[in-house]
Amino acid sequence: VQLQASGGGLVQAGGSLRLSCSASGGTISGYVMGWFRQAPGKEREFVATIVWSDNYGYYTDSVKGRFTISRDDAKNTVYLQMNTLKPEDSVVYYCAASPGLRVGLRKTTDYKYWGQGTLVTVSS
Repeated sequence: VQLQASGGGLVQAGGSLRLSCSASGGTISGYVMGWFRQAPGKEREFVATIVWSDNYGYYTDSVKGRFTISRDDAKNTVYLQMNTLKPEDSVVYYCAASPGLRVGLRKTTDYKYWGQGTLVTVSS
């Protein structure tokens, strides 16, 4: 499956953005979908993940209550709604997919497929 992330851009602190991750070459049903982010010179870190079977999101502590992951299997797309954005959220965001039903996958090595990044910049 190929993943295409989009929706990044420039926003003021406190604002919102919605990232999208569109899949092609296969259906995301049956996949665990995740969002990660990476700052220059740092390791890619987990942001959120969702399982198709229960549609429940798991989040890293720093985004809980601000970000919401969701999926629309009919559109073969996963979203990351980001609210109350902070300057420290300014990094490149990546979507990823892992075949199966395991919940709470948080490591980059858990995921098999990756999209290209989309840059989010939050101005203070």
